[in-house]
Amino acid sequence: MTAAVMGGGSWGTTFAQVLCDAGTEPVLWCRRPDVAETINATSRNQDYLPDIVLPATLRATADPAEALAGADVVVLAVPAQYLRQNLAAWVGRIPQGAILVSLMKGIELDTGKRMTEVIGEVTGWPHEQIAVVTGPNLAHEIAQRQYSATVVACTDQQAAENLQKACHTSYLRPYTNPDVIGCELGGAVKNPIAIAVGIAVGMGLGDNTKAMLITRGLAEISRLGAALGADQHTFAGLAGMGDLVATCSSPLSRNRTFGENLGRGMRLDDVMANTNQVAEGVTTSKSVLELASMHAVEMPITQVVAAVVYEGLDIGQAALMLASRTAKPERYGV
Repeated sequence: MTAAVMGGGSWGTTFAQVLCDAGTEPVLWCRRPDVAETINATSRNQDYLPDIVLPATLRATADPAEALAGADVVVLAVPAQYLRQNLAAWVGRIPQGAILVSLMKGIELDTGKRMTEVIGEVTGWPHEQIAVVTGPNLAHEIAQRQYSATVVACTDQQAAENLQKACHTSYLRPYTNPDVIGCELGGAVKNPIAIAVGIAVGMGLGDNTKAMLITRGLAEISRLGAALGADQHTFAGLAGMGDLVATCSSPLSRNRTFGENLGRGMRLDDVMANTNQVAEGVTTSKSVLELASMHAVEMPITQVVAAVVYEGLDIGQAALMLASRTAKPERYGV
């Protein structure tokens, strides 16, 4: 099996390494020619994973046509808000019959569409050929070949199993799941929650606050999932709670780090300027709220994060808003 990995950031590069280690032959497309040239010459992605020696068999290119030629699997690993325009430029070169795989964790602004919905709309591919890889997958740890697990979600079981084999290594264990909606929502909505946790950490708040935000954040994800027809069991697994815990707990998380800087008092413009990689939770907070509004779903943590990054809400006022919410019974998904 051959693959094209479209996106040379930290997760795209890491997943290309995973594919190599699993016996799949990938070509990594990088937006910048100099990044591709450095990978081919030194087996390192100096911009995103400078301390990782990549497999010698990994080949990189800045030519999308070269990357896509003959690919059985096309892995999409660009920032979520740039998927549509990139895919529109690539679609004529994607081999018919290829499985399209989303590594992205976001919701499209203005449309409220999940990434697989955008993929299907732009390419015309049937949903049986569109899959998601998601879970507690901090790129740098997997690049170091630390033990981890992920979820391969596709409505077609055979396609899911084929992709599962293509990325199963000694250190990364993929599980299949037919619930594409739930897996995508878990991956997207946890990012604003991680920003909220980061803000709390930056303010010097402790484990009780973090636990509250994580568990109530899961309730937000579950409510939205229920409204969109997801399987509620998904949110108790790797694509739900697993991804949420990893992203909210790890200093490797871009979204948590973004929030920490805000919580320490950095100005939003300064945080944005000092963020080398995209913190998807910034734009996702807004797009998730748009999606929640369409389905009349209450998401207070996400709402506060969106108010901080889009409306300039003071951090102290944001904490007060969450702390002063009306008390209610605790029930799963409420």
